[in-house]
Amino acid sequence: MIPRAKLVQQKRDAAVTWLDGRALPEGGVWATKARKAAEDRLRDMGMPSKRDEYWRYTDPRRLTESTVQPAVLHDTGDALPLFDRVDRVKLVFVDGVFDAEASDAPELAGAEISQLRDAARSDLHWARDIYGVLEARGQTPISRPLASLNTAFATNGVLIRVAGKAPRPLALIYRRSQDTADALMHHVIRLDAGAELTLLEDGPVAARYNQVTEIDLGEGAVLNHIRAQGRDHERVGATHLFARLGAKAQLKSFTLSANGALTRNEAVIWLDGSDGTAHIAGACVGDGAFHHDDTVFVNHAAPRCESRQVYKKVLRHGAVGVFQGKILVDQIAQLTDGYQISQSLLLNEDAQFLAKPELEIYADDVKCSHGSTSGEIDANQFFYLRARGVPEAQARMLLVLAFLAEALDEIDDHALAAELRDHLEAWLNRRT
Repeated sequence: MIPRAKLVQQKRDAAVTWLDGRALPEGGVWATKARKAAEDRLRDMGMPSKRDEYWRYTDPRRLTESTVQPAVLHDTGDALPLFDRVDRVKLVFVDGVFDAEASDAPELAGAEISQLRDAARSDLHWARDIYGVLEARGQTPISRPLASLNTAFATNGVLIRVAGKAPRPLALIYRRSQDTADALMHHVIRLDAGAELTLLEDGPVAARYNQVTEIDLGEGAVLNHIRAQGRDHERVGATHLFARLGAKAQLKSFTLSANGALTRNEAVIWLDGSDGTAHIAGACVGDGAFHHDDTVFVNHAAPRCESRQVYKKVLRHGAVGVFQGKILVDQIAQLTDGYQISQSLLLNEDAQFLAKPELEIYADDVKCSHGSTSGEIDANQFFYLRARGVPEAQARMLLVLAFLAEALDEIDDHALAAELRDHLEAWLNRRT
């Protein structure tokens, strides 16, 4: 066994090697300060290692190696744009870089929107109180070095501030043109007190991508976030969502994942104000060389808050699913309602689901629960459908969609949920 001190040094050496020859992007005072602090954190933490507790199920090497492995962009049926039936304001990124010509005018969104590369050149900006601040807070108690790397070096992304109720959903659309595109993207979202926004994300970002989204919700603010990851069979990517909720704020975030060689979605949420609500959910379907990791941390730091974590994974032909979820309830957070469920449906014997659910509670008047299950299609349900004339492939698909329904039910907008169900059904039809 490698001594801990030696392992720490190896991780730091790996970070130094990655940083060698790379200069921080130029910028104004606030951006330069945040980037330098993030670089210092990365040097101290080092690169992630499979020997780290929260990387034991996922090998991070493909996310940190110096060269990007090519990922062919497949033109399949589910490559058709999602959310086309939605009246939305579109912001388009190609290989992680904003494409103004393909995008709608940002002012149509009813929000203040600027590009990170532009705002970072200024000496004053509202994002200075959020950019890198929430990411730094998210480094405790678990180190997240890929997020610090992103804060230090990302130059692409959007800064969104909403003062009222946005009239239409805002859609971040990702497109890819190169087989070896390597993207660092950093978004910052601020909703002032009482503001509301629906944020959509969809599309192949890059062959490899590292994305950070920092969210600050003021009192009574409401953010609905729906994200679809798919289309690229060989892509690798890591996303990080850091969210701070004020009193009576509401966050609902849902991620649908299909395809991809390696995906790691991390979420860190702080319920800092009383009576806040945070629902974070995900559904994934994977086939073959597919590794999907959801790592979630929800901190109840105020009384009378509610959180839900609902994750469903459908896996087959060697696909691997990972769920690591934690609910932490501070002593002050009385009357907490925390719920966590992670389940997998294994369609054959060589698929694998690895789960690590956790509760850490210091308050004495709470309602918290967690559960995790893994199994195959219910033989009795399957027989029931077959006995009534439902074809075998359709019967399997119906049972898979029924299994995923609890996660999809976390989406409040029924039209958006229906579109994602259609997307899932198309994916399943191509693989039956």
